[in-house]
Amino acid sequence: MKLGYVIHYVPDVGATCAYYKAAFGLETRFIADGEFAELVTGDTALGFADEKFVETMLGPVQRNRPDTPPAGIEIAFVVGDVEIAYRKALLHGAAVVAPPTQKPWGQVVAYVRDNNGALVELCTKAR
Repeated sequence: MKLGYVIHYVPDVGATCAYYKAAFGLETRFIADGEFAELVTGDTALGFADEKFVETMLGPVQRNRPDTPPAGIEIAFVVGDVEIAYRKALLHGAAVVAPPTQKPWGQVVAYVRDNNGALVELCTKAR
């Protein structure tokens, strides 16, 4: 088995793609009718799907919003310099959760919330 996609349900696919480009430097691979998009993120694709579209197929889902606690999942990006990535994300509107911290196992890790309220980890590669 191989992880192929992580799909984040969002209220506005186009706005979320634009945000992830500005805050995290990610390019959009493609966008389909404003209902689905994929970013260029390596072997595993990060996708965004319109919440209303998803709910027509699956029924109600827990929505991430900046003013409510995040859902119990995170998007993690491995970066060369966590401090730089963290500052860039904050510059583009990410909300602080936890600043860059050196962990006992060797990683540097920071947490922010994206424009929709989802939890995003910025970290160095695990050793």
